[in-house]
Amino acid sequence: METASCSSSSSDSTVKPAEQPPDEGVEADKSMLRSDSGSGDDSLDGLPNCAPRCPLTPSLSPRKRTTSQSRSEPPLLRTHKRTIYTAGRPPWYNVTGTTFKEAFVIGLCGGSASGKTTVANKIIEALDVPWVVLLSMDSFYKVLNKEEQELAAKNEYNFDHPDAFDFELLVTVLRKLKKGKSIKVPVYDFTSHGRRKEWKTVYGANVVIFEGILAFANKELLKLLDMKVFVDTDSDIRLIRRLKRDISLRGRDISGIIKQYNKFVKPAFEQYIEPTVQSADIVVPRGGENFVALDLIVQHVHSQLEKREITVRSALASAHQGQPLPTTLSVMESTPQVRGMHTIIRNKETNRDEFIFYSKRLMRLLIEHALSFLPLKPVSVETPQGGTYEGKRLSGKRITGVSILRAGETMEQALMAVCKDIRLGKILIQTNHDTGEPELHYLRLPKDLTEDYVILMDSTVSTGAAALMAVRVLLDHDVAEDKIFLLSLLMAEMGVHSVAYAFPKVRIITTAVDKEVNDQFHIIPGIGNFGDRYFGTDAPSDWCESDDGMDF
Repeated sequence: METASCSSSSSDSTVKPAEQPPDEGVEADKSMLRSDSGSGDDSLDGLPNCAPRCPLTPSLSPRKRTTSQSRSEPPLLRTHKRTIYTAGRPPWYNVTGTTFKEAFVIGLCGGSASGKTTVANKIIEALDVPWVVLLSMDSFYKVLNKEEQELAAKNEYNFDHPDAFDFELLVTVLRKLKKGKSIKVPVYDFTSHGRRKEWKTVYGANVVIFEGILAFANKELLKLLDMKVFVDTDSDIRLIRRLKRDISLRGRDISGIIKQYNKFVKPAFEQYIEPTVQSADIVVPRGGENFVALDLIVQHVHSQLEKREITVRSALASAHQGQPLPTTLSVMESTPQVRGMHTIIRNKETNRDEFIFYSKRLMRLLIEHALSFLPLKPVSVETPQGGTYEGKRLSGKRITGVSILRAGETMEQALMAVCKDIRLGKILIQTNHDTGEPELHYLRLPKDLTEDYVILMDSTVSTGAAALMAVRVLLDHDVAEDKIFLLSLLMAEMGVHSVAYAFPKVRIITTAVDKEVNDQFHIIPGIGNFGDRYFGTDAPSDWCESDDGMDF
């Protein structure tokens, strides 16, 4: 491919220095940083002002409800430690639930200390889009054996040779991340020359910036890169930077660094790194100071992202009309007791105390009904009298509850009341005020969900847009489709069809199904805005939403 070399000393560009987030608890370290709005399993720990949790027992005092981020406001929140993008992630799948658009992957290659990370951070800031992942090749150094550890301690191990990297793991991780899957990234400790026990969880990338000295050295890796950028920096500058970095951050001494540079780093650059410049789409001299090159990269990425935009809700609204309800739907029997509770909570004159009380009763019945669909295996137990009782026990690892914030969280109490020691997760999905599309803003899921039965909870489902996104998130975290149970107090036929069409193995369980959805995507006759009635908030007069789980 023809290489475009960009250089300029112009001061017209005003790209501000990228704000480098420091250590972010369990979510990031210096070799793998993210700038997003909550794409990881523990992504917003320690930031209560960004995504406050709704109390399970609501305050009786009325409060105002906030709406989704408007495009007229900057989609970011700056703290003293980091920059967090508050804009959500738009749908990355179509109405069939299939991943429709892959993440756009930028590969940054260049010699050691050439400024790749600086360039990456400046691209992130200039892009000004949420859900960007910065993935470093440094995380994928191989685990050294005892002999190699001894060589590394004496600066005799070549960390710049292709054999030093676990390309097989790297390709697997980047391929999954590009496809929208949740991935785990190893964390390499440069002091001990080994991997830490805890790996980092990364999920939800619209753009992936992958940087490393040998980013272009593997054919399978090159296939995953949508844009290839080579950062070209003078060798003397790279050596000075390497000295500063390795002394201050990696605990090395000057003599060892010089020895390693002359013996391994410089020869490796000439043999393995410099020749890969032929694979680059763009060559960036002087790294982060080359504003013309950075602007060219950012413009290209923006144009590619615009081509990948898709709409989901409008397609859901026009699909599946007149179809029979799916066999995966289970509607709780409309007993006089159930119908009586529906009469109370549907009545617009019902006060908030009564609404909360009877909603909780209905939730408890719904949870008990849903648990009857979990697979059970026969088991024999001995009674206190010495007899044998032939009973049943859950056939599976465990049950996990996941609520779609905010209204879905009201169902957690009923689930915890009947399932002892259950693990809980949360997903925040909001409607974008400008586009009308659902957007993923935050998620916090328990670890290792692959073998769990997951009870996904939302108070009401109208078009199914929020539920569809939530199920897609669970599938991206390797939850089996047939182990997902979607529970809702009230659903519209449109929402039932949307979920069942996209995910035919998901069990859908509700207390009632209403036939119609109006032009504002509200269920008719419906229940009103469940979240506002339960939490005592007032919706703005011009605010329209489809699912009660899609406001916060």
